[in-house]
Amino acid sequence: MKHLTLGVSALALAASLIGSAAFAHDDEENVTLYRVFVGDHKAGKVTAFDLSKPENRWTFETKGQNKLYSVNEGAAIVSVQSDDDVVNFINSGISLHAHGDHSDIEISDPKAVEKPLTGPRPFHVIDHDGKIVVNFDKGGYNDIVDAHELSHGEIETTRLKQARAHHGFAAPVGNGWVTTVASDAPVEGGAAPTRVGLQAVKADGTPAGDVATCTGIHGEAFSGAFLAAGCKEGILTVTKSLEGPVTKLLPYPADLPKDQTTGTLLGAKSMQVFLGNYGAKGLVVVDPVDEPNFRYIELPFRRIDFALDPANARFGYVLTEDGSLHQIDVLDGTLSKSAKVTEPYSMDGHWNDPRPRIAMAGDDVVMTDPNAGLVRRISKTDLKEVGTIKVEGKPYNLAVAGGSGKVHEHGEEHDHDGHDHAHSQGDPKIYAGYFEDGQVKDRPLSDYAGDWQSVYPYLKDGTLDPVWEHKAEKGTASVDDIRKEYEVGYKTDVDRITIEDGVVTFYKNGKPSKASYAYDGKEILTYKKGNRGVRFIFKKADGDATAPQFIQFSDHGIAPNKAGHYHLYWGNDRAALLNEVTNWPTYYPSSMKAKQIVSEMKAH
Repeated sequence: MKHLTLGVSALALAASLIGSAAFAHDDEENVTLYRVFVGDHKAGKVTAFDLSKPENRWTFETKGQNKLYSVNEGAAIVSVQSDDDVVNFINSGISLHAHGDHSDIEISDPKAVEKPLTGPRPFHVIDHDGKIVVNFDKGGYNDIVDAHELSHGEIETTRLKQARAHHGFAAPVGNGWVTTVASDAPVEGGAAPTRVGLQAVKADGTPAGDVATCTGIHGEAFSGAFLAAGCKEGILTVTKSLEGPVTKLLPYPADLPKDQTTGTLLGAKSMQVFLGNYGAKGLVVVDPVDEPNFRYIELPFRRIDFALDPANARFGYVLTEDGSLHQIDVLDGTLSKSAKVTEPYSMDGHWNDPRPRIAMAGDDVVMTDPNAGLVRRISKTDLKEVGTIKVEGKPYNLAVAGGSGKVHEHGEEHDHDGHDHAHSQGDPKIYAGYFEDGQVKDRPLSDYAGDWQSVYPYLKDGTLDPVWEHKAEKGTASVDDIRKEYEVGYKTDVDRITIEDGVVTFYKNGKPSKASYAYDGKEILTYKKGNRGVRFIFKKADGDATAPQFIQFSDHGIAPNKAGHYHLYWGNDRAALLNEVTNWPTYYPSSMKAKQIVSEMKAH
């Protein structure tokens, strides 16, 4: 893939963004930017442009026709070229970092990642939990790309094998994986193997559970705590548990049209619901928890494409072959408004004939119009066209990256890979335990590197008494009750811990015990109060017999970031440790003095 920058440098682009009246401004630092990536129906190329300033434009050469996916919160675009056995990646040049009361946005030119993935017929792409998974239909495996490394222009992959090559997918669920399964029955004439269900597997692809029946399984999406996939029998849902992925089939109800199925699903981000196709002229709203689980929406004409609004999960949009765009009220299960937006595009003919595709970009629905050579901007409020962008050739598949945030001056730059603890906990909602699953990212042991002291001795000698008094003033519990709670919480005989180059040393009564540890995944826990926390877990690889098999960190953070303090759980039973919520030995840097620790605790 070749990167061609058409007359716009990164510095010039940044300057144009700050000064452009096309962006939403609260003050000089706030910008809103959406960048659209468009694949041509025939030519091997991707055209990218800024939606509100389309003269900022770039072209990327590819081997063949592109199916485009926006991944890693829009930081990257995946270009899948199924007929040419290659997958390319483009860093979108837009990176968003949430900080609770605001988001930061970093803007640069989009840039092709040099290294592609190659293999026999890549197709489905899943983006979840910091992993981008590409299924190679004719290879019988999935390549898993680390999203964090991709954001730095690096492609690091692991491989999950399937028992038989087929048109399917694999997806991470908690600490485990699920993969589609194909029948072993022989096929003739080059026909594809029959897909029969979904199975929990280990990271290397070996089975870890029985096959859950889901005939013809196709289409998958995440929403809230659920993964969902379409089957001949209904919708198969998957949730995580300590024992591994748990499946449940939601059968199609009797009042839905017969002999139809769901093969494409979209998952809402801000509420737990799915929108799927159902036959050529229908959509279905799927609630994975509450009945009725299905609500059917009949369309006036056959469906071309549909999308959910990430900014307002109540609404989705569907384009039908008569050239009309319809707003879907997901909560009511109805079409709330409709408008003609393009000439008719018949659904007769080949599935890959050039027809429009739609995606969301803030307040706009953006739509390719292949026959007109345009990308159309349509207001989601009244479904009226607000602008067009000319694109050479036949614009076809598309993906969007972007959002709103603050652009910081050089003197205010944030180090998002290692800023200090006070800033990392700048989002009070996350610190208090309220966050979305998708915000949680894997963390390395290096986040906790350093020399750490237990705060239990400070509790015992009364140094922390001002902290309990401060907490009592803010709440309803007494000083004595708070102190008793923390007496149990902080209690430990390990008064010092050092962490360096993957080796953890525990000092008990001054005597060291050490071992090397490897990452063993993360667990999201829900507490009685309704808030949640994340345990980042490491398993002993080698070391002293007295060192624990597992250590679990909790520091109120949910993504890679240098810890300022942490609560540590250790022992030889991984699952049992997850149930420990009353004893949480707490460690601050050994360089901190008692008064500094008191001040830090009172601040939170």
